[in-house]
Amino acid sequence: MRRISKLTRVAVGVASLALAATACGGTSSDNGDSGGSKDDLGVAIAYDIGGKGDQSFNDAAYAGLTKAKEEFGFKTADVEPTEGETDADKEQRLASLARQGYNPVIGVGFAYGPAMEAVAAKYPDTTFGIVDSVVEGENVASLVFAEEQASYLAGVAAAKATKSNTVGFVGGVDIPLIHKFQAGYEQGVKDTNSKVKVVAQYLTQTAEEGGFSSPDKGKAAAEGQIEKGADVIYQAAGLSGQGVIEAAAKAKVWAIGVDSDQYKQEALAGYKDFILTSALKDVGGAVYTLTKSVQDGKPLTGTQVFDLKVNGVGLSDSNPKMAEIPGLKEAVDEAEKGITDGTIKVNTE
Repeated sequence: MRRISKLTRVAVGVASLALAATACGGTSSDNGDSGGSKDDLGVAIAYDIGGKGDQSFNDAAYAGLTKAKEEFGFKTADVEPTEGETDADKEQRLASLARQGYNPVIGVGFAYGPAMEAVAAKYPDTTFGIVDSVVEGENVASLVFAEEQASYLAGVAAAKATKSNTVGFVGGVDIPLIHKFQAGYEQGVKDTNSKVKVVAQYLTQTAEEGGFSSPDKGKAAAEGQIEKGADVIYQAAGLSGQGVIEAAAKAKVWAIGVDSDQYKQEALAGYKDFILTSALKDVGGAVYTLTKSVQDGKPLTGTQVFDLKVNGVGLSDSNPKMAEIPGLKEAVDEAEKGITDGTIKVNTE
């Protein structure tokens, strides 16, 4: 079983892939100066809903920023979102970072799409990055992931770990991005054991309703699924996922984390014995890779896909209890091989 153990693994793999891809053409300025100027302050990230401390998506981005800061020795900035903010607020935030001289400027989350499209055109000498969305622009790198692949592996693990033949899925917000997590997970479960039932629930219809930022909502959803017999619950819900993990630990059933290796998160240490594994999404590696490309004077642009082949996604194996579940490791390894060699096609919806 492979897992994402170092940011540099994906950084090297994706950078090599990117240099060979035609989508990576273009520069971040009109005069041929492609970035990495001595006047650049360094990387800046603007967080998605939930902000730093979610032990998941945003914290993964911060890990990439921290690695870049340590390696390159420059200034960095990370800016929190505000409750109920508009696209205009996001646009102002990105523009402010660009004016200050940060390069690249990265919006962490699909919600930055409209704002980035507007701001990038106004600051052609700055390289922009957006996580989980595709934005057109000569100076924009769209950092997207094969979440469905990691989720498939999570589904395989869940099907091997369940004793009740009922497993759960909790999605933060009912949107296409989170549908990818559900689709991959359900396929992984069914391909492994067709007798296992998947109970799925979304916390909210929109992000503004707190689907990614309300642990209480996640806890309530998980408790409902546990009452229905679920003994493994996979959550793709940002900060709300902490509530899912808490409920699972209280009921002594398995939780599956997301984005970061949540078994290792300090804030979740009290629950880690019940975190079976985590579907990893190396947002930190993507942040680092884009930053390094700017520092090297060859900024990435266009759509950059981080998948299982380049270790952009994966499944953690930090919890030693995984090894005690018969056939789990072997099944995950086989599924991973099938995905990477193309014999397993993972659904995205």
